[in-house]
Amino acid sequence: MPPPGAASATRRAASVHGHRRLLTRRDRITLALMAGVPTVLHVALVWVTALASIALAFTTWDGIGFDSIKWVGLQNFKQLFTDNPQFWPAVEHNVVWFVVLILVPTPLGLFLAVQLDKKIRFSRVYQTAFFLPVVISMACIGFVWQLVYNPDTGLINSLIGANKPGHYIDWIGDPKLNLWAVLVAASWRHTGYMMILYLAGLKSVDPSLREASALDGANEWQTFRHVIFPTLRPTNTVVLVVTIIEALRAFDLVFVFNKGAQGTELLSILVTNNIIGESSRIGYGSAIAVVLLVISLAVIIPYLVATFRKERRA
Repeated sequence: MPPPGAASATRRAASVHGHRRLLTRRDRITLALMAGVPTVLHVALVWVTALASIALAFTTWDGIGFDSIKWVGLQNFKQLFTDNPQFWPAVEHNVVWFVVLILVPTPLGLFLAVQLDKKIRFSRVYQTAFFLPVVISMACIGFVWQLVYNPDTGLINSLIGANKPGHYIDWIGDPKLNLWAVLVAASWRHTGYMMILYLAGLKSVDPSLREASALDGANEWQTFRHVIFPTLRPTNTVVLVVTIIEALRAFDLVFVFNKGAQGTELLSILVTNNIIGESSRIGYGSAIAVVLLVISLAVIIPYLVATFRKERRA
């Protein structure tokens, strides 16, 4: 038998312990602020503005007073598809941007990730060097590459001897060259991004798969092709989505180079020029933004649905 008073003492201890688990009023207020403030900001700055932009795409508005908003229906989209000489070149340039990013820096990033995954000496130094452009802002990268492409004192023209009068190569001003020059700078940054994504995917591969492949007599290329790369399917999904987003939201580099003129038109540049430019055609700029949103969703959603279905079946 327990000594007298032991049961009551046990109940009091349990009661005190239970009260300690309860949140105080101050704790509840703190948690509400920590969860509520970011939620309110996210809804206000992302969802409300996105829905407002979709609604404004069917109106005309100069941005001065809500009384000047006028409903025009599909007039902005009709004018965009038929009367804007910059729209279709901008769509083409965004497509070219995506194709270049998926064909050049993505395989290069995968190659670097595979080499760094072999635990070579100074691998951390190499990772830092390749990933450094991703940390730097796109505006700074644009200014750096402007110095590289300078027709008079730039690095490229100085190396190939094209910095003399009569032999200048205007990498930024020439409409036949400036888009590709910007894509070189974008690929330089995107390579490090892809390297980190693939390196993270390679770290999650089960080492027993490599050992089993080696026991079966497969060489390094066969192991990567038939064993390692198929396991990177989730990483490939992330890479594709990230590349599509990067291609559609490309803005900083082009704006720093030449503000999207003379052969470097992009949809993001057209949105900016119409919304905050001198004309201030907010409804028309919102229509371009809606087209950009539809293009991104039309590409990303079907691929994600198909990928998730394959994973569930597997």
